[in-house]
Amino acid sequence: MASRQVIKKIFANVENEGDSAVIRQGITKTDHELLDPFVSLIEFSVSPPCGFRDHPHRGFESVTYMLQGGINYEDFNGHISTIHQGDVQWMTAGRGIIHSEMPEEEVNNGLQLWINLPSTHKMIEPKNLEISSSEIPTSEEDGVKVKVIAGESMGVKSPFYTKIPIMFLEFTLEPLAQTHQTVPESWTTLAYVIEGDEGVFSSSDSSTVQAQNVVVFGTGDKVSVRNTSSSRPLRFLLIAGEPIGEPVVQDGPFVMNSQAEIDMTISDYRNAKNGFEIVSCWAAE
Repeated sequence: MASRQVIKKIFANVENEGDSAVIRQGITKTDHELLDPFVSLIEFSVSPPCGFRDHPHRGFESVTYMLQGGINYEDFNGHISTIHQGDVQWMTAGRGIIHSEMPEEEVNNGLQLWINLPSTHKMIEPKNLEISSSEIPTSEEDGVKVKVIAGESMGVKSPFYTKIPIMFLEFTLEPLAQTHQTVPESWTTLAYVIEGDEGVFSSSDSSTVQAQNVVVFGTGDKVSVRNTSSSRPLRFLLIAGEPIGEPVVQDGPFVMNSQAEIDMTISDYRNAKNGFEIVSCWAAE
């Protein structure tokens, strides 16, 4: 198997910082072509009274993974839930959704990945699925633990799927441990370092990668990662997905294929139609 090499490192810069909220953006518009089908990856830390109050989306799916605390979710379809530490929420925005995501506890930290939808699925009906930490399969061997949120690793497979096939794995490597993960050769592959500062993500490059960095991999069918620290664990997400190969135009919460579609989406939202009919009479509690 050909081991993938690192072709780019992206530091997740702080894009919004206030008294009660810090947002780090790991994928920006400039990375859309390189990281197809992934549109956005943020790490957020939010405390009351801040939060993500009523706002719209269209054209993509998201995966929200809580690292600490909890988020209270509510949308205009009447779906209400709370995801806690270790839990995951899949959300398909499709043709349109309006929701709120508000912190439950004093300290709330998590990650949210946006996955593009192909043009044939942009206008599907929205839906949500919450997965508790206890439902997520795990495996552990030789100082390596993996949570298989989507995809397959170390002999276990997730029962959950998104419209676009993806792999979403959380690895924890004990000091000096290493792992070798098979990935489909044609898939876009990246990692996001959550904790640790001595991870090596390439067999030909011994430079280490610190927390809050996105690592983008080149071609190959295997990713090899080593924790060179003798005292601290390394915790990271390994994410891979099948490219769509379509134009991407993002305007804030909307992800479409052209500026004309973005303009239509904004018009639909402002005029409460084509999926946003309830916008004028709904508000989260």
